[in-house]
Amino acid sequence: MARKFEELRARMSPESRARSKAIADKLRAEMPLYALRQARGLSQEALAQRLNVKQPSIAKLEQRTDMYISTLRDHIRALGGELEIIARFPEGDVKLTNFARLPDPAPEEDHDD
Repeated sequence: MARKFEELRARMSPESRARSKAIADKLRAEMPLYALRQARGLSQEALAQRLNVKQPSIAKLEQRTDMYISTLRDHIRALGGELEIIARFPEGDVKLTNFARLPDPAPEEDHDD
C-alpha cells in the first residue's frame, strides 16, 4: 500500500529532514537547460514560440555544451529569468557586468543635405 509523502516525512528525524531538504535545494539550484525548462512548465514548442524559433532549435540548444552568452541570456529571459555570470575566486565572487544587453541603437535621423 502506498503511503503519502507527508506521512513518511513526519516519521523522519529532524536531521534526516534537514539532509533531505539540503539535497533537494542543491538539485533545484543546479540543473541542465532542459530540466530548467521543464521545471518552469514549458514545452520545447512553447519556448520556441517565445523565442520566435522552431522547436528543433530548442532541442538542439538544450544539448549544446558551448553557446553564445547572448543566446543563453535570451533563452533564460524567455523562461522568465535573468542571466548573471559570476566568477568565483578564493578571495570571493565577482559578478561580471559587461554581458548585460546593450540598448538598441537609436534610429538614424534623415538628413536633407
